[in-house]
Amino acid sequence: MKVITWLIFAVTLVLFASVFISPEYFKYVGLLPFFIPVFLLLNLFLVVILILSWRKLAFLPLLALILGYKFFLATFQIHPKNERVDGLKVLTYNAHMFYYKSKSEGTADANVFTWLQDQEADVKVFQEFYQDNTTPSRDAVKILGKNSNYKVSYHITDGNPTKRSNGLAIFSKYPIINDGKVFDAQGTNGAIFADIMVNSDTIRIYNAHLESMRIDSDGLENIEGVKENYRQTLGKLQRGSLARSKQLKVLLEHMDNSPHPLILMGDLNEIPYSYTYFKLSENYENAFEKAGTGFGFTYNRILFFLRIDHIFSSPSLQAVQFKTHREVDYSDHYPVTATFSWDSFE
Repeated sequence: MKVITWLIFAVTLVLFASVFISPEYFKYVGLLPFFIPVFLLLNLFLVVILILSWRKLAFLPLLALILGYKFFLATFQIHPKNERVDGLKVLTYNAHMFYYKSKSEGTADANVFTWLQDQEADVKVFQEFYQDNTTPSRDAVKILGKNSNYKVSYHITDGNPTKRSNGLAIFSKYPIINDGKVFDAQGTNGAIFADIMVNSDTIRIYNAHLESMRIDSDGLENIEGVKENYRQTLGKLQRGSLARSKQLKVLLEHMDNSPHPLILMGDLNEIPYSYTYFKLSENYENAFEKAGTGFGFTYNRILFFLRIDHIFSSPSLQAVQFKTHREVDYSDHYPVTATFSWDSFE
């Protein structure tokens, strides 16, 4: 028992340290954080067993749990639900081109547009935003923006600007006084920003979609699928974490030079135990940790236990409400909303 306890303790410390090391320096380090929940549970189990056995050795797993308190905070939160609060309400949604469920189950596309129109968020950002200028029923900019009196900043990552395209979009009820691109990548990935004027204050909104994991989750639904896909999946995870660390460097440089308080939203494709998440947490606050309840899982597929859609903000902006809309299953991601307040907000 002594050897096992010390071994688990040592491995736990290595896993904790892995979130502070960029995959650019050690390409496989991005895979290690996935084991953190497992070792937290192992240490919890050891604490109980060793305390019940009156073993002094219990201090080791107890110390590991104390050192890992940040991982618990990033995993589970208990805050009172504030459904009606004053502040700037924001929404982020990986819309999966607005046709994920309609394609697989025959559900009408109009349903997702109706839900989004009914959401009284001041700012809405979308990843994998699909725009069809040739079909009125799929003209998302008009349906979600112009028809609802939102100002729109839409940046195309793929497609024809005059016909059909996809990209990143920011919708705001407040005036957009400046906008631009932080970076773009192949396919649907990239990051954009928009400065909005909220009364007398200027808030910078970031919408980011970092490198996708590109995991074939359908192939992981059974043991045979896991056996066939695990090597390929590990390779994709490793390459994805490396790509995201490079994108994060560009994004953080842009954010750190922002002249305004900011809110970063989007599909970051990173779990809370990751280099990206902890790097962002150094200077910015996570809305789930400040106002969330439960686990806040945001992925709507077989890997349901993933929280990869995040909202970060400058410390001067206080998150007073946070919600994952698990009742909305039009995409392979759930929409996430948060409400922010600050000292001069009226």
